[in-house]
Amino acid sequence: MKKILYSFLILSSAVLSAQKNPSVKFAVANDIVGTVGMFNVRKDIVQSSNTYKSPAGLPQGLKKYGFIAEKGLTEFKIKSGQEGLDRVSLAQLNSQYGVAENTPVFIEGYEFTDTNMKIYGDIMGNVDVKDHNGRKTVFLSANLIK
Repeated sequence: MKKILYSFLILSSAVLSAQKNPSVKFAVANDIVGTVGMFNVRKDIVQSSNTYKSPAGLPQGLKKYGFIAEKGLTEFKIKSGQEGLDRVSLAQLNSQYGVAENTPVFIEGYEFTDTNMKIYGDIMGNVDVKDHNGRKTVFLSANLIK
């Protein structure tokens, strides 16, 4: 009985940790993932923005971000000379935390399988390394700036 209860607790914690956070609003600028909140705080570097309501409405250049566009996706254009925000590839993030570089990363429950993808450092909140399907995996909570 204890084994069954223990197994259930492990399974439920894994499921809960991988749930998508509906309050996160992802954004992309210069092919790098951030959040709408981080750009709202830095309005002085934003040249323009365009919000897409669903994955189906994404232009060809943003189709690879369809998996994070369930609740919409905003594309920001940054003013020339203002592109100096910190960025890191997911492979580098994995390496920094002792995880194989090709291991998918979870950000707010969304699985990023392309570890060549880059994120802005400003979105990084809590970073945990957890077991996911028998493999060490990085789970990142976004710094949700309103």
